[in-house]
Amino acid sequence: MVSAARPTPGQRVFQGVNGIVLTAVVAVTLYPFLTIVARSFSGERQIRAGEVTLWPKGFNLTTYRIVFHDAMFWRNYGNTVFYTVVSTVVAMVLTTCYAYVLSKKDLRGRGVLVGVAVFTMFFSGGLIPHYVLVTGLGLKNSVWAIALPNAISVFNLLVMKAFFESLPTELEEAAEIDGLSTYGILLRIVLPLSKAVIATMVLFYSVSFWNSWFSAYLYMDRTELMPATVYLRNLIAGATTGGNAGAGTEQLSQVGANIQAVTIALTALPILCVYPFVQRYFVSGVMLGAVKG
Repeated sequence: MVSAARPTPGQRVFQGVNGIVLTAVVAVTLYPFLTIVARSFSGERQIRAGEVTLWPKGFNLTTYRIVFHDAMFWRNYGNTVFYTVVSTVVAMVLTTCYAYVLSKKDLRGRGVLVGVAVFTMFFSGGLIPHYVLVTGLGLKNSVWAIALPNAISVFNLLVMKAFFESLPTELEEAAEIDGLSTYGILLRIVLPLSKAVIATMVLFYSVSFWNSWFSAYLYMDRTELMPATVYLRNLIAGATTGGNAGAGTEQLSQVGANIQAVTIALTALPILCVYPFVQRYFVSGVMLGAVKG
């Protein structure tokens, strides 16, 4: 039985320094989030005095109780989930198809299609033409007002295009010889080998749509159609301006003190729960075993 080689002194020093640096990075990353969570459970006096760091002081659930006992919050939260799922599915379908087309170097007019996409990164029609277009198409007060105008992120498109271009063309040529159509090659060859980039794009799009509030604020006229981000935005406005007529003075002061912390905690929690299930695709071998030399 062959024993494992002992690490050299240089390797031990490197591992120690590496561990210290990574621990410091983790601590710096977690500190702001833990402080926000602590503030969300702390009392008004302790927050305003700056006494809250990593642990709640003056434990208080007033803001959480006000938010959770409001039926409109849960309806808006359900809207957020629905808008995020639908918008992400639409965005992934359109981005994947567009990126796969652009990855074909022998495609006629490929340069024009790339130029059209890149042009939109630097120039926009502006807010008013955008609003007139969405209204004229009859998309207001529907999920399509959120999903369609933001369906393709050019940055995500270019990332997927570069990934598809890195796949061996021999795989697609072999599949074409076996009788697969263009859609068959995409669905049965390309996409199974693209789990890492697809998972990354799903994460990017879902986080973007989950945190988005301005599109809904602009195109939704009815409160019951708005997402939770708009609800929490209105709650912040009500707490900071004193316009929350449903709460007493003491409750209003408490809400005004930690509403931003509660907002961040409520909007970040679902993404933090989903991320570990997506992360495993980032470190997996995408092309492992796909091509035999």
